[in-house]
Amino acid sequence: MGEINIKMLALELNLSAATVSRALRDSYEISSETKARVIEMAKKLNYEPNPFASSLRQQKSKTIAVIVPAIANNFFSLAINGIEEVARARDYHVLIYQTHENSEIERSFLMRLSSGRVDGILISLASEEVDKRQLKEVSEKLPVVFFDRVHDDIEGVKITTDDYTSAYNAVQHLIENGCKKIGYLMALNSLSTGEKRLQGYLDALKNNGFPYQPDLIITNSGTVEQNYSLVRNFIAEQKPDGILSSIEDLAMPCYYACKDLKLTIPDDLKLISFSNLAHAELLNPSLTTINQPAFEIGVEAAGILFKIFNNRRYAFNETITLKSNLIKRESSMRAE
Repeated sequence: MGEINIKMLALELNLSAATVSRALRDSYEISSETKARVIEMAKKLNYEPNPFASSLRQQKSKTIAVIVPAIANNFFSLAINGIEEVARARDYHVLIYQTHENSEIERSFLMRLSSGRVDGILISLASEEVDKRQLKEVSEKLPVVFFDRVHDDIEGVKITTDDYTSAYNAVQHLIENGCKKIGYLMALNSLSTGEKRLQGYLDALKNNGFPYQPDLIITNSGTVEQNYSLVRNFIAEQKPDGILSSIEDLAMPCYYACKDLKLTIPDDLKLISFSNLAHAELLNPSLTTINQPAFEIGVEAAGILFKIFNNRRYAFNETITLKSNLIKRESSMRAE
C-alpha cells in the first residue's frame, strides 16, 4: 500500500480528510467515538504523521476575513471596528469583503478563502438564499463564526441580538402610545434574524388583541427608488398610524413619503426602526431606534474566533445573544 497518508486513512474510514486530521489533533469539534475509530485505523495501518507537513499546516497567515453585506451600513461599520480592535491586539490583519446582499458574491468569497489564505472567517450572511452545503464545507477547513445575520439551520458559533424581544417591545411601545393600525416593513426574511423580528411583531399584536392583517406587512424590494415607491404606496393605501421597520433602509423612505403625502410624524404616523444610525437623533423628528450593540458583537465574535484558534473549548453550535436597546425619541411618542 506504500506510505499511509491522511487521505488514505479518510478513504478507509469513509470520512473527510479534514475530519481525520482534526481527530488526530484531538479537536473538540470531533466526537470521541470518531476519534477512537480514527486512532484505531491509524494504528492498524501503521500511519506515521509527516512532521514537515504538520509544521507547514501550523503556519498561520495572521489574517482573518470579515464578510459583511454592506460596509457603509452603520451597524457593520461599528461591528468591524470591534473586530479590528481585537485583531490588532493579537497582531492580526483583517481583510474585509462586501457582498452587496448578493449570495453569489458571498459564495465566491467563501470559495476563495477556503483555500487557506486566512486563518478564520467572521461572516454576517447576505439576505438572499443561503448555501448551507458550501458553508458546511468551508467550516470543515476553517473556523467560521457567524454574527448578527445568522441562520439557525447552519451549524456553528453564532453571535446575535435579541431580535424577537426587540421587535415585540417596539410594537408594545407603539400600542402604548396610541397606535391602532401598525404596519411592518420586512427584510432579511430568508434569515432567522428576519424571521424572529417578524414573529416578535406578530406576537405583540396578537397578545394585545389586534387581528392579523397581512396587508400591513410589506417586503423590502431592493433599490432605493423601489423602496420609496413601495413605502409611499403602502402609507397612502393602508393608512397605518404606526410602523416598525426591520432595517434602517426602509425607515428613511417613511420620512420622505410622509412629507409628500403631507402627513406628520408622529401625529399622523409613529415610526420605530432597527437602526444604528449615528444621526437618528438629528432627524426631524428624531427617530426612535432599536439600537443593536454592534461594536460589542464584533468584539465578541472576534474573541470567540481567537479562542477557537487557541483550542479553547467552545460548544460547536452555541448561540450567544446580546441585548439591543430601544431608544425612545420623538418619532414614536404620543402627542401631549
